Amino acid sequence: MSGLLLDALSVSVGGRRLFAPLSLHVPRGEVATLMGPSGCGKSSLLAAICGTLDPALSAAGRVSLDGRPLDGLPPERRRIGILFQDDLLFPHLSVGANLAFGLPPGLKRAERRARVEAALRDAELPGFAERDPATLSGGQRARVALMRALLAEPRALLLDEPFGRLDAPLRARFRAFVLGHAAARGLPVLLVTHDPAEAAGRVVRLAPEAEADAAC
Repeated sequence: MSGLLLDALSVSVGGRRLFAPLSLHVPRGEVATLMGPSGCGKSSLLAAICGTLDPALSAAGRVSLDGRPLDGLPPERRRIGILFQDDLLFPHLSVGANLAFGLPPGLKRAERRARVEAALRDAELPGFAERDPATLSGGQRARVALMRALLAEPRALLLDEPFGRLDAPLRARFRAFVLGHAAARGLPVLLVTHDPAEAAGRVVRLAPEAEADAAC
């Protein structure tokens, strides 16, 4: 089955599940949104998918991408990109070097430069390769963070409330920018938010297991 598949995925702490087991299929090129109150386990669920779950937590269930099981694989072999509220650009690297960090290994220098320049054009930031990230606006930094994630050639994209720190007009533009680029690449997208205005595609409400059955 193509796309991102969660099969009875749950996350527990101290033997207590944060939410009811979640089963969800996000086909390639489509979006699903996870909504729920703070503390219900939304970000932990994304970490379980990425393979970066805190050791204090444990995951159960299965995750697969394009029919390939991801359980037990290290994060770098899962080919899943993720964006957070904070852009997490490296302050000691230029904009171009930040983008180059996302590139697959083994590319020749000319190819690396060409891909970085193409990403800057896609982000409407041509000529910004030598800029210090500190000189960029919030929206520009967000676009650089997205292009860095896409340069890693992910097979799926997770969005952990990446629009929350932007003002309303910029939030709408960046949301369209992100979802448009993901759709053009045929990526399954799983978006986490608590804001109904940001939801896209199929909406799944995640809540503590005692309060709601989050399976779908």
